[in-house]
Amino acid sequence: MTDRAACERKIVLETANSEGSGRLSGEPVRLQYAALPYRLSDAGCLDIILVTSRDTGRWVLPKGWPMRGKTGAEAAAREAYEEAGIIGYPAATPVGAYHYRKRRSHGASVLCRVEVFPLDVLDELDRWPEKRQRRRSWFAAKDASGLVDEAELKALILTAQDVILRAFDKEVAAPAG
Repeated sequence: MTDRAACERKIVLETANSEGSGRLSGEPVRLQYAALPYRLSDAGCLDIILVTSRDTGRWVLPKGWPMRGKTGAEAAAREAYEEAGIIGYPAATPVGAYHYRKRRSHGASVLCRVEVFPLDVLDELDRWPEKRQRRRSWFAAKDASGLVDEAELKALILTAQDVILRAFDKEVAAPAG
């Protein structure tokens, strides 16, 4: 299969009009993958890294298009490295998804569905590919949720916080074997 054909298969045709997403009936939806970079704070809370977008400076998750030969989790981890200079271990399955409209250079926009993969941050680099184009910062999950624009992403961050913290609790409570 060619790269073009693989990318075309990633385009999802959604026919239902959904509240809040701005979808039109039958409008094609492009797929992207995002990392939700996290760490456990000293207080036992979840901290999230957000980066600024290149065009408007809004706080967003590191995200990008599917990559040939990479799973969604691997593509999300790669975007986290390129956009935020972080190295981490991505979950194999997404914690959820959200929609947003990506503005194109010619003025039109395309609707994107972004699958979000938790990324356990192992290292923060001093130099990375997009360092001069973006800022990165750690935020408590509740604060990160308040800084992003997309309503679906706000809710997803809070849900992910609960899921990730429950997983930590299970891991800590599990007997050593």
